[in-house]
Amino acid sequence: MVKMRLQRHGSKKRPFYFIVVADARSPRDGKFIQKLGTYNPQTVPATIQIDRQKALDWLHKGAQPTDTVRRILSFKGVLFLKHLLRGVSLGLFDEAVAMEKFTSWSAEHEANVAKRQGEYKKVRMVKRNQPVVRKVAPANDAPAAEETKTEE
Repeated sequence: MVKMRLQRHGSKKRPFYFIVVADARSPRDGKFIQKLGTYNPQTVPATIQIDRQKALDWLHKGAQPTDTVRRILSFKGVLFLKHLLRGVSLGLFDEAVAMEKFTSWSAEHEANVAKRQGEYKKVRMVKRNQPVVRKVAPANDAPAAEETKTEE
């Protein structure tokens, strides 16, 4: 059986993955048939580069994706495109309509990803610019009121 799975690269505690098609019996980082793309979970959001057409061809040939690769393919729209092409083969609609649906979904999806990335950057900048507030322990002869000290 042929599987689509992740092949780990990178150093200790700094993972970087290739998305590959490999025989199910081969080891995780061993021999593979074809490289489809890369996945870097270290960036925020995670960086995914994949050749949609190659992935779609392997899905049509019967390659089984692992759970993580299935999520990646779903996120990138490969599984949605496979679903639309199945509708074309059943005669539910023509290929032009399918591609129109996919391009509209893709544009909306890219806008949502860009929005999430912008929100993350805003939150990160706000956290960086906030001053650090530390509580100072009161002295024994001083009253028990809490004092705060800001550090910039």
